Amino acid sequence: MTVTPHPRPQPLYRDPAAPVDARVADLLARMTLREKVGQLNQRMYGWDAYRRRPDGEFELTRALYDETDRFEGLGALYGLLRADAWSGVDHATGAGAEAGPLLADLVQRHVLERSRLGIPALFVEEVPHGLMALDGTVLPVNLAVGATWDPDLYERAASHAAAELRARGGHLALVSALDIARDPRWGRTEECFGEDPYLAARLTEALVRGMQGELAGVDGEFAPDKAPVVLKHFAGQGATVGGRNSAESELGPRELHEIHLPAARAGVRAGAAAVMAAYNEVDGLPCSANGSLLNGLLRDRWGFRGLVMADGLAVDRLARITGDKVSAGALALDSGIDLSLWDAGFTHLEEAVERGLVKESVVDAAVSRVLALKFRLGLFERPCPATELPSAETGRSLSTALARSAVTLLHNRAGALPVDPARVSRIAVLGPHSATTAHQLGDYTAPQRPGTGTGVLAALRELALPGTEIRHAQGCALTGDDLSGIPEAVAAAAASDLAVLVLGGSSARTPDTEFDANGAARAVVSEMTCGEGVDLADLRLGRAQHALLDAVTATGTPTVVVLIQGRPHAVPEAAGHTAALLTAWYPGPWGGEAIAEILLGHTAPTGRLPVSVPRSAAQLPVYYNHKDTEYGTYVDEDAEPLYSFGHGLTYTSFEYGVPNIRPGGGSCEVEVTNTGGRAGRSVVQLYVRRVRTSVWPRTLELRGFQAVELAPGERRTVVFALGEEQLAQVGGDLATVVLPGSVEIRVAESAREALDSVPAVLDL
Repeated sequence: MTVTPHPRPQPLYRDPAAPVDARVADLLARMTLREKVGQLNQRMYGWDAYRRRPDGEFELTRALYDETDRFEGLGALYGLLRADAWSGVDHATGAGAEAGPLLADLVQRHVLERSRLGIPALFVEEVPHGLMALDGTVLPVNLAVGATWDPDLYERAASHAAAELRARGGHLALVSALDIARDPRWGRTEECFGEDPYLAARLTEALVRGMQGELAGVDGEFAPDKAPVVLKHFAGQGATVGGRNSAESELGPRELHEIHLPAARAGVRAGAAAVMAAYNEVDGLPCSANGSLLNGLLRDRWGFRGLVMADGLAVDRLARITGDKVSAGALALDSGIDLSLWDAGFTHLEEAVERGLVKESVVDAAVSRVLALKFRLGLFERPCPATELPSAETGRSLSTALARSAVTLLHNRAGALPVDPARVSRIAVLGPHSATTAHQLGDYTAPQRPGTGTGVLAALRELALPGTEIRHAQGCALTGDDLSGIPEAVAAAAASDLAVLVLGGSSARTPDTEFDANGAARAVVSEMTCGEGVDLADLRLGRAQHALLDAVTATGTPTVVVLIQGRPHAVPEAAGHTAALLTAWYPGPWGGEAIAEILLGHTAPTGRLPVSVPRSAAQLPVYYNHKDTEYGTYVDEDAEPLYSFGHGLTYTSFEYGVPNIRPGGGSCEVEVTNTGGRAGRSVVQLYVRRVRTSVWPRTLELRGFQAVELAPGERRTVVFALGEEQLAQVGGDLATVVLPGSVEIRVAESAREALDSVPAVLDL
């Protein structure tokens, strides 16, 4: 008689039909402490895990073998696809669009072979403005996204970025969203959506929706073309003293809750899978060791069930206050950090448990969150990439659309723009940004293939009417004092009907950049004037750029200045002496095309300032939503910003009526009329000014915005809800609620105009 053996029952964690919590509990019970600790470590730079042979094939390195042997597997791997000057990865040594999935598959299969329980690794990638990988679509930077005031467009772009990440084999997207730009001297201002918490919150929601898609509850599985996001940085990093990177943040609890937490709260409510604890400290507590922030507020009060990652090497920095890296790792874990980034501290968590510095139950809670994310991604069933690459043409179209929507017209004297072909047949295109795309891209950008993108000069030559004569002279470099090219630029301007002068800054890193261990620039090299580690004491452009501006405007030729920049530079001369002034921020590879379309009138500018533009660094801060006190002016300079938050012109004009609060107080309406001769888009902005309240109010608070497209002469009624989202404020106990009092409802095209507008009053 033959006895057929019963098949060994499949472990519960292998059952895709089982609830995530049950799968996590089953797997956790089977793991050793060593294996658990391995899941919390993200030690390697991903580019050290492989090398590309001369035949183009990839091979794994001894470093990866050592890392996977150390903990019998790998919790997470950072930057397998990353390419830039810091990593040293380029098109000759890294993985492009087609090779990326093969590399990810090779590494993942190795991890699974080394893991006793077959636990896959999380591949974590930077997606600051598109996937930071070879052949990834580069989008305009966050500050440009903020200038669009268009969450729907951004959501579509974020969705495309997620699809690229997953198709290439990545899983988890690191995305800046939570930092608020309160001091433009900070080199990472370009990573902020702007200075306002409400605008940042709406764009953060759009980011989460676009990248993660629709999920069925907190345990919902991610679609194959969607990616969980790590929102960074939590919290208050945009308020570091002096605009210096990673410095302390002098924030009281109310300032933290009113300005620096709303975007994070919105992201959590939208279902964000993870957040990253910031480098900075708040009132003496580093964010990565702040249990009140990570456990008390984020998890207990907000109900966040996701993952908390430390920023690069932030855990090891805690040794400054704990005495050694073992206790630093224990403190960070106990405070709410789940996953480290390059630190040594978390590699010693076994020792920390044995010494009684942290309980194993705390380790288990962190491991549970890591495993839950892997189950939600379906990695146990589909450990390797299985989706097709999204269309590169779609990515280009979305990037260009964002760039087009971000270009902001700050002034336009005597209708200098759009260019009138009847008056302008000769155009001089000048300046250090006029013929390049490299400086349009922003920080955290992978190397681009030759020919990618369009600069302003090339776009104008392509789009201008036949017969238009276009001269070009660079005039000067972005940095330095070399003025030798200015005479050529002056001659070109003098012989033209219009000069287009393209100035600004750059976050382009080069191979000779010196880097810190976390990838921040250690010293300014070449033409880099912005980006992580490049903080400024002065917001003026370089001496040569100012000399070029003065020389070109002195010719008497009408001059249009276009600023390509990662922060609002102080250029009052451009406001005072030019026919028109635009800012395009860092508009991405095809930003030149978007700029040229607007200059020539193929489309109208629709951008609005996401930050106030200062006259000089000496004025700072100049954000619009300061406390409502009787600020005095300066004796030696105007205290008001050069251009206010929300400002932006187009090629027509609009008239706003007085807001009318509907019966019951649940909404208000305002009539908007296009009073010009051309169709156009206005961003209708609703501000609240608190009159009677139990806590000291701010001058204004943005609490709603809607875009409206109107034909010449067309009038439309715009309706805003007046609910908790618009009326709540941070109370005495730091809870956000609607407090008794009265508020003014102001509707206008900018914060400055809102202060001058006629309000409606609502009693609460």
